[in-house]
Amino acid sequence: MLPVLDLAEADTDTAGFRRTLREAAHTHGFFYLTGHGVPDAQIAQVLALARQFFGQPDEDKQRISQLTSPHFRGYSRLGGELTNGRIDWREQIDIGPERPALPGAHGFWHLQGPNLWPQRPAGFRPAFEAWDRSLSTVGRTLLSHWAASLGAAEDLFDDAFTDPSTLIKVIRYPGTARGDQGVGAHKDSGVLTLLLVEPDSEGLQVESTPGEWVDIAPVAGAFIVNIGELLEVATDGYLRATRHRVRSPRPGTDRVSIAYFLNPALDATVAPLSLPAELAALARGVEADPDNPLYNTYGLNAWKSRTRAHPDVAALHHGITPPAASSGPSGHLAAGQERGAHL
Repeated sequence: MLPVLDLAEADTDTAGFRRTLREAAHTHGFFYLTGHGVPDAQIAQVLALARQFFGQPDEDKQRISQLTSPHFRGYSRLGGELTNGRIDWREQIDIGPERPALPGAHGFWHLQGPNLWPQRPAGFRPAFEAWDRSLSTVGRTLLSHWAASLGAAEDLFDDAFTDPSTLIKVIRYPGTARGDQGVGAHKDSGVLTLLLVEPDSEGLQVESTPGEWVDIAPVAGAFIVNIGELLEVATDGYLRATRHRVRSPRPGTDRVSIAYFLNPALDATVAPLSLPAELAALARGVEADPDNPLYNTYGLNAWKSRTRAHPDVAALHHGITPPAASSGPSGHLAAGQERGAHL
């Protein structure tokens, strides 16, 4: 069972909440968050809109096909995404910050651009724009508490999130008898993730120890929160991003979830934190994985993930075929090609 943190407790016992937050991220990398202030009505609204969208005929969903977006936005059909080179059995909409494409963009700057919004169901766009605002507030609040819990100033992360590259994934996993990979084992490439799942959903698993997977069930009214690779990098592994996956639901059922990824600006770079001595002594170092190199510029991490997950979009719009995982650099940090705000 993951720890349950109540964000409202930060108002009455700030030091206690921060200590619990730090220990949860250090020990598990995952936790449940209650007391976040997002209204039940807003949660019900976005889940209902997701259900309505996925209930449409395929031809209607394909009107916003991600294959038409050089920015990796819009609808990805069943089987349209890969993790670890294997097909993920899910359909989804990817939504990012609504910004114009950059003329002459190269590399990770291709990730900036407009969204592809569905015309139906009515109210989809304003509801998810409001969702972005609400969850950004929750995520930034957590970041300020994390910074303080690690011995830094509360505003440590503010500059990197002046122009954030958030990502919302609205996802449906259909049931199957074949035990398919809903989404394969992975770490999130950014800073933190707030996951909303429908009540009674099944399938999410977290790797507790290497090769040992634990089922994570929903908790009423709670988000499931996990940290991403950039916090692992920033803390030299004191905070460890944890691998997780989703197994396909049972036949006759499905699973709808909404993942909110709070990420800094594309050109934000990671500056290692100066941890207090007692915390630095517990830092485990950044996990070296030759199949998953970590970069100290967020955009490079994101570009790695997006081009691997959607090689059809990468090839169609950018003329590239992502290299095989084994041909990348080692798990050591690679210097960012472009410098921006520091995380």
